[in-house]
Amino acid sequence: MFLDVENLNVTFKTRRGLVSAVRDVSFTLEKGETLGIVGESGSGKSVSSYAIMRILDRNGRIANGRVSFDDMDLTAFSNREMRELRGREISMVFQNPRAALNPIRKVGHQIEDVLRRHSRATKYTARKKAIKALEAVRISDPEKRYDAYPFELSGGMCQRIVIAIALACDPRLLIADEPTTGLDVTTQKVVMDLLAELTTRRGMSSILITHDLGLAAEYCDRIVVMKDGEIVEQGKPDALFARPANAYTRRLISATPRPGAEIGDLVDPPLPSPPRPELGAPLLQVKNLSKVFGHGDDAVTAVDDISFDIREGETLGLVGESGCGKSTTSSMVMRLMDPSNGEILLNGKPMTDVPAAKFARDPRRASLQMVFQDATDSINPRFTARQAIADPIRRLTDEKPNGRVEELATQVGLPLTLLDRFPHQLSGGQKARVGIARALASRPKLLILDEPTAALDVSIQAVVLNLLAELRASLGVSYLFVSHDLHVVRLLCDRIIVMRKGRIVEEGDTASIMDNPTDDYTKTLLAATPMAPRADRDEVDIAITAKQAIAE
Repeated sequence: MFLDVENLNVTFKTRRGLVSAVRDVSFTLEKGETLGIVGESGSGKSVSSYAIMRILDRNGRIANGRVSFDDMDLTAFSNREMRELRGREISMVFQNPRAALNPIRKVGHQIEDVLRRHSRATKYTARKKAIKALEAVRISDPEKRYDAYPFELSGGMCQRIVIAIALACDPRLLIADEPTTGLDVTTQKVVMDLLAELTTRRGMSSILITHDLGLAAEYCDRIVVMKDGEIVEQGKPDALFARPANAYTRRLISATPRPGAEIGDLVDPPLPSPPRPELGAPLLQVKNLSKVFGHGDDAVTAVDDISFDIREGETLGLVGESGCGKSTTSSMVMRLMDPSNGEILLNGKPMTDVPAAKFARDPRRASLQMVFQDATDSINPRFTARQAIADPIRRLTDEKPNGRVEELATQVGLPLTLLDRFPHQLSGGQKARVGIARALASRPKLLILDEPTAALDVSIQAVVLNLLAELRASLGVSYLFVSHDLHVVRLLCDRIIVMRKGRIVEEGDTASIMDNPTDDYTKTLLAATPMAPRADRDEVDIAITAKQAIAE
């Protein structure tokens, strides 16, 4: 057996005592095989991989079990022996490429570090081999990119650099920990296709750690499902996803957005989907909006003459790849940024009459609020949940905060007992609820939702999506929903705008865009979106398997 993990137990020393993060985990990996490890945050996926690599935090240790790699017992290796093995025989692609790269060193030099550490290059040959590594991951103009710093590259490019570093010494085992988190669907497909091609061509084995079941079904030979530090089920994708034996696996599959599902189908047990509100008059009107950064030859047009409306009670989806202008558009609508040209009207009245720098004090600020992508970074770490929700009430309304805060917490399903906790004491889903409650505090007419579920597990995402749908139905609030997850957009949005290179290439009602796109770019986005696996919840014959669903 190429990799054999037997009865792995990992514990961490904490202030509250010993925490068992991984318990009796056992799995195998053959040469040339790709194993998927799926599960939600805290399930033990990453800790298991860190144990294999022997890179646990100082307070963590392998309490019991054995990790055998090519008949070598890695649990018996010294730190020095593991340093020799890591990078040369076993490599890892980490979840956050920008955090994995040194921000003040050129990316070419960071590839050279690995090559020279494992004697694959000398100071005379390192540059040539580093450029060759960049070519292998299809970096355009590799000689120029060699001298680039991470902040000069896009998220997809940084991910390719991390892959180049991991593969520089031709390892025999590659562990990819959530390698596509935060990437748009086309970049995600490019990265995953590249990983699959390189591992096949080089005869490597690989472990893919992900919470995206569609991704795991498409790229993995076998799947391991983890929950609370234990393996609850494992098997081949077709059998495991078509007829899961474990209730947790069925719940994961049900919570994954997919064609044909209603928003209430994602939660367990399924709920009736909240009704969509009646659409009223145009609430927001965007006319010939443009944004240019820089001047002269250095000028870059981020948004190029776009126009759209959002009606009262309507949810408009704004989709496209990174760099298409989605975030710049939402920032201008939110009045965080001034447009170069064009108009933004709320209830028929212009909002660009006041500069963005002064709009925070404008009475109209209360009508526009935003739910940010990163629920953790968007909350002041020194504020309790109560203080975070109360802040816009004090600044933007004449209401008394205390009663209103508790009303909002109840409205978004946040237990009142959590209001006096700080962000680091809350889960991802709880922080997302705080962000939504804070955005609703000023009773806005329009909420801008910037990838509000991108970093959440599928079951928490399902709950948050249902919450957003319920709030829309009860409050009649309108949403501008910015996302690269087309399955989520299908569930929540009435209409969709597709952007590319700062321009709108297609727009229309959700069903028409998703089922019968007319623009080639929209077709490319849809084709790149992994298809969620389907489970036989009623114990009847399966009409299609997970991989057949992906092919459709």
